Amino acid sequence: MTILAFEFSSARRSVALARDGIVLAEAAETGGYRVTNAFGLTGKVLAEAKVFREEVGVIAVGIGPGSYTGIRAAIAIAQGWQLARDVKLLGISSAEVLAAQAQAEKLFGRVNVIIDAQRGEFYLSALEISADERQEISPLKIVSAAEVEALKSAGEICVGPEMERNLFPSAAMLAQLAASRTDFIAGEKLEPIYLRETTFVKAAPLARIY
Repeated sequence: MTILAFEFSSARRSVALARDGIVLAEAAETGGYRVTNAFGLTGKVLAEAKVFREEVGVIAVGIGPGSYTGIRAAIAIAQGWQLARDVKLLGISSAEVLAAQAQAEKLFGRVNVIIDAQRGEFYLSALEISADERQEISPLKIVSAAEVEALKSAGEICVGPEMERNLFPSAAMLAQLAASRTDFIAGEKLEPIYLRETTFVKAAPLARIY
């Protein structure tokens, strides 16, 4: 199975290609939260791996939480690809990707995955990580900056793009996680993880002109 992975949820945007769980190529860019060269990164990994677009069977997307603009861009590319070619889609939490990276870096024990949620808040998920498994202790939620500071002051392990243990979710790890997943999803159902309540205001009806 050839997997193309897009991880655009942080300031380090990356694309990776993997086959049977082995990463063949990864390309990344930094410099802000706006995706500027998604197709360039895609072309680069395909060329480096010597893989044709027609060989891609699965597209995995890091669905956040994180940069809403970046995640929506990755989803749009995946949806367009599925319309053009018969590929399967996967949406995987970027927090899960970070936890897997922490495990790969041998950060064992209680690990807090923390991602900036803006407005002075953070997304937080706590896990117990060992060499063999990752067990969620506290599901993903939004907490205040003060709560994050309390965790750091207590000496707990905190990882994430804005933390001292500076980990960015990578497309390479996303592709590796996708290799063992079968929970494929239709393109129209692929959505970012966004824990805040959304409020929609219905527009007033147009005035009739006589």
